[in-house]
Amino acid sequence: MPNAQPNWPDIDTVLLDMDGTVLDLAFDNWFWQSLIPERYAALRGIDAEAARRELEPQFRHWEGKLEWYCLDHWTGLTGLDLRRLKREARQSIRVLPTSEAFLGWASGAGKQLWLVTNAHRATLDIKLEVTGIGRHFQRLVSSHDYGHPKESPVFWDRFEADTGLDAARSVFIDDSLPVLRAAAARQLAGVIAIRHPDSSAPRRTIEEFPAVDTLSDLIPEASRVGN
Repeated sequence: MPNAQPNWPDIDTVLLDMDGTVLDLAFDNWFWQSLIPERYAALRGIDAEAARRELEPQFRHWEGKLEWYCLDHWTGLTGLDLRRLKREARQSIRVLPTSEAFLGWASGAGKQLWLVTNAHRATLDIKLEVTGIGRHFQRLVSSHDYGHPKESPVFWDRFEADTGLDAARSVFIDDSLPVLRAAAARQLAGVIAIRHPDSSAPRRTIEEFPAVDTLSDLIPEASRVGN
């Protein structure tokens, strides 16, 4: 597996996923795997396991499509007010440990930081409000702006055309393998996976892409505190 460390002098722009890269995926996994089935069960008057059995085929069907990330889509399917539930649960949203260290280093090194997420704009707004990470970024991009998720080449075509991204001087970092595969088809200087997107789960083994546990692993040794 190639070294995940980019040649930073050749990189101008860092494209960062949000959930599982900058923010802790533990929140989203809990929200979709526990809270939604629990609330859906209460709404339908069934037990949580029956709720999961009803929801699972829908989750499988829409995974990887833009609808998978759309709060309004799931509100229509479940009868639950997803925007309200996200707000109610917002106190559980967390920044991954060491993400701020990387963002601070990258900003100080003169890199352009772009947040590129599949999250619905309503979700993005809540998470920016709770965490304050928006201050680090020059661009905040939702795939909903382009009508296709990051898994789709159409997203990348529209995103690059709209932003004028210089792919040859840009690196992309994400925890989703399908998204990374789509990004790898572009002429980016680097595509890097996050091995430990959910602090409540074990780190993953990733062999398909250069990978790091967390963003701070990408800070050059000479720039780390204590060196």
